Amino acid sequence: MRPTDVLLVIDVQRDFCPGGQLAIAEGDAVVPAINQLAGSFEHIVLTQDWHPADHASFASQHAGKQPFDKIELGYGTQTLWPDHCVQTTLGAEFHPQLSAEVFARTELILRKGFRSAIDSYSAFLENDKQTTTGLAGYLREREFKRIFVAGLAYDYCVRFSAVDAVGLGFETWVIPDACRSVGPASSGPDSSEAAATLAFAEVGVHSITVAELLDLASE
Repeated sequence: MRPTDVLLVIDVQRDFCPGGQLAIAEGDAVVPAINQLAGSFEHIVLTQDWHPADHASFASQHAGKQPFDKIELGYGTQTLWPDHCVQTTLGAEFHPQLSAEVFARTELILRKGFRSAIDSYSAFLENDKQTTTGLAGYLREREFKRIFVAGLAYDYCVRFSAVDAVGLGFETWVIPDACRSVGPASSGPDSSEAAATLAFAEVGVHSITVAELLDLASE
């Protein structure tokens, strides 16, 4: 890979994996793929959902509401979630099987979602589409040009991170087989996974498999 490439690993945390508070089906299946990719990248950035216990996106904070209900907040429609990735809890920790090599090559851990009044899917912009995380500035100062995105979840935080990365001027690639979705892929063309894939096509996010990327890295 080029010295100006970076692997952006989104939210591979206990709560998004089987047994977690917001478990994604086969969420832990991304871990071997990310471990395999780590050796091909000089530079890795990890994101970490880091919510306060009273976060506005938690259904528990809204009387009569259940997880996956939708409400309107000041910045628009918000899906409500089970309490997850609460700061300093076990569920907020990275998956324990991420390899030592992943962490050795990680140069930044970006925590997001720590503002109680606003959710943060994207690694670049919070859900109001105005509040920045600072990641774009970091990547520009480091002179990174290409971003390869893996992690959880393909149809939410990977989707919004990749789309925002393109909007901010970065060449962006998503690695679908190193991702998993909250919504089932089998639910047809109206599924959240299909919507993510369409969003990528509309803005010019490229797709590459783990095997193709490893082949590219070996050239």
